[in-house]
Amino acid sequence: MTQKQFSILELDRSLNTEIQDKINQKTKPLNSLGKLEEYALKIALIQKNTSPKLSNPTMLIFAGDHGLAKEGISPFPQEVTYQMVLNFLQGGAAINSFCIENRMHLKVIDAGVNYEFGEVSGLISAKVNFGTKNLMQEQAMSLEECNLCIERGAAVVREVFENGCNTVGFGEMGIGNTGISSLLISKILDLPLEDLVGRGTGSNDTELKSKLKILETVSEKYSTSKDPLEILSTFGGFEIAMIVGGILQAAELQMVILIDGFIVSTACLIASKISKSILDYCFYSHLSSEKAHSTVLKNLNADPILNLGMRLGEGTGAALCYPILATSVRFLNDMASFSEASVSNKE
Repeated sequence: MTQKQFSILELDRSLNTEIQDKINQKTKPLNSLGKLEEYALKIALIQKNTSPKLSNPTMLIFAGDHGLAKEGISPFPQEVTYQMVLNFLQGGAAINSFCIENRMHLKVIDAGVNYEFGEVSGLISAKVNFGTKNLMQEQAMSLEECNLCIERGAAVVREVFENGCNTVGFGEMGIGNTGISSLLISKILDLPLEDLVGRGTGSNDTELKSKLKILETVSEKYSTSKDPLEILSTFGGFEIAMIVGGILQAAELQMVILIDGFIVSTACLIASKISKSILDYCFYSHLSSEKAHSTVLKNLNADPILNLGMRLGEGTGAALCYPILATSVRFLNDMASFSEASVSNKE
C-alpha cells in the first residue's frame, strides 16, 4: 500500500487585521480577555470567517493493544484495553461524563484491540490486527499496516466532517502506550529514554525501573532512519498511527483540532514531521503530569490551555478545554462593540 498523501494548507491570515479589529472593539479594555482573544482569532482564521462557529464537536477515541505490554511495561494487564472500550460504549468512563457535560459527540474506534468484539453497538471497527507485535521479537507493525492505519484514521475523520463536524478531539486507549510513546519520542527527537519514561498507569519505583530497562532493550534492538513513518511502524501502536492519520486529515479539511495529553501529543509530533502545517489547526488542551509531555509540547512550540495535573488520557483533557474554546467564539460573536453598546472607548 502506498502512503496516503495529504494537501494541508498553511493558515490563511488575510483576515487577521479585520478579526483583530473586531476583538479590539468589544466593550472591554484592550487584551483584557487574554488567551481567549488568541483562541478566538485562531479559530476565526481557521474558518476564514469573522463570525466562526464550532459545529458538532466530536471526540474520537482510538483503541489498540501493544504486544510489548506482555513484557510487563504496565502494572495493568492487557485485557484492560478491551474492558475500557466496553466501558466507553456503556457510558461509564470519565470521558463519557466530560463529553455529556460539554455537549460533545463521542465515537469509539477499534484500531487494533486484542479482542473479538463481534457486533457491539456504537463501536466503529477499523481493526488492522489483534494488537501490534511484541517488540522483543519483531517490529510492531509492517509499513503497509502503518499506512493502512493512517488511511483508516483519516476515513473516520472524513466521515464525521461530512456529517457536519468542524471541531474534532482525539483520545486513546491502549495498555502500554505511554511506554511506546516514549520510544517514539526518543527516536524522533534523539533523546535518552531515561529522560522520557514515566509512570504511565501508575508504575511504582520498581516497576518503573523494569519498564525503562525493557524499553531501552527494545530501543537498542532496532535502528531506524529519521523517517517518521519508519519509526512509527517499528515501534508504534495502531491507535497512535490512526490518530496521526486523523490529525493529518482534519488539518487538510481545515477543522479545529483538539490535542489531548501525552499519547495524542506524540501522534501530533509525528504528524507534524509529515506536514508541519498541521500545527496551524491544533489546540493543545492541557499539560499532562506524564514525565515527557512537556518535552513534546516544547518541541511543538505548544502552549497548553489547562494544567490540572491530569494523566488519564481518553481525550479527557481535550473535552475539558472545548468549552473554553467555545466561550472564545461566543464572545467574538455575541459581545457588543463600543459603538453598538453606546459605551465610550478609550481616548
